[in-house]
Amino acid sequence: MGSKVGALPLVVAGFLLASCASPRGIDEAPVQIPALKAGLGRVYFTRPSELTGAAIQPEIRMNNQVVGRSVPGGFSYVDRPPGRYAVTTATEVENAVTFQLAAGETKYIKTRVTPGILVGHVTPTLEFPEQGQSDVSRLRYVGP
Repeated sequence: MGSKVGALPLVVAGFLLASCASPRGIDEAPVQIPALKAGLGRVYFTRPSELTGAAIQPEIRMNNQVVGRSVPGGFSYVDRPPGRYAVTTATEVENAVTFQLAAGETKYIKTRVTPGILVGHVTPTLEFPEQGQSDVSRLRYVGP
């Protein structure tokens, strides 16, 4: 009995966290994203809004530098010089995707929660530009 009561606050907290970054509403204006500066590339990070794993929001690292969090229903972005990059997320395991970024290029990294032994795993994957643009248009900006 005590373990069921103890789990209730965690479940409630998970639902509250999920509602903080719900997808952008129909009447909500899209975020004005500045134009990409010459010589840089842009990387978007997206995560669909799903009830499973909503409380799992690990840091997103790009070449070992924290650039944001994997937030359900949210997106963020960073502008970087051309080069080779590794994007990682970690819960009980670390997952990574690597790619080459060119000047003027835009990449889209989607993070998803998959089942784990103790905690879900958040896995980054490189998306096709058309899918990434569609995701960004439906999600809420959650900052860097």
